[in-house]
Amino acid sequence: MRFDEIAPQKPLSPEQARLKSMKDRVKRDQEAVKAERARQKIKAGQQELGKVEL
Repeated sequence: MRFDEIAPQKPLSPEQARLKSMKDRVKRDQEAVKAERARQKIKAGQQELGKVEL
């Protein structure tokens, strides 16, 4: 690891910090939507399997 990779960074200005937090929140929300879609797809598949087995 190089020194510049572990060197402390300057704190963000309030505007930059707000923008970074918004970007981070968008990423978390996108991941949550993706996970929820996957859950719903799995649930629908399980229900379909239940119908087929009967």
